[in-house]
Amino acid sequence: MKGERSIRPTDRQQPQDRGPRVNEQIRISPIRLIGPAGEQLGVVPTSQALEMAREANLDLIEVAPTERPPVCKIADYGKMRYQQSHKKSKNKAHQQKLKEIRVRPKTGEHDVETKVNQARKFLEHNDKVLVNVLFRGRELQHIEEGRKIIDLILEKLADVCKVEKSPSMEGRRMTAMLAPKSSKAGS
Repeated sequence: MKGERSIRPTDRQQPQDRGPRVNEQIRISPIRLIGPAGEQLGVVPTSQALEMAREANLDLIEVAPTERPPVCKIADYGKMRYQQSHKKSKNKAHQQKLKEIRVRPKTGEHDVETKVNQARKFLEHNDKVLVNVLFRGRELQHIEEGRKIIDLILEKLADVCKVEKSPSMEGRRMTAMLAPKSSKAGS
């Protein structure tokens, strides 16, 4: 059986979901009809419902195909699809991320200000910020310089964040964790 090919179940594709049936695609009759303003119009023949939809310059959309009789609504199909896609994109919740800001004990004042502005953007976007002051070589003898910089950063960000973990030494770095303030007064 060289020329014969058997069809395996994995070769078949699932039928594509094309959304609700619209206008002439609705073949079952009668249907329960909902008017353009959301009012119940009762059980009517499909042909009559299609005529009513055309008179209103709208579409007949099947909203509950599994009901008996199926429920259809007179509405603008394009507008309905747009609103549904808009709802899907609005419902996505922001995944909180951990952003890191790195500075050194000898970092200049303007550079620290730039890092503070970056951290402010992260916090306003509802992300956590890990502030790291990295020490190299002899800088470890002057931990107070790193402490001054980290305190300056925390002071400048006090209005948009709360300190989740206060500054502490971990090996050759001093770290502090900042979280956005829970209440959104700006929104």
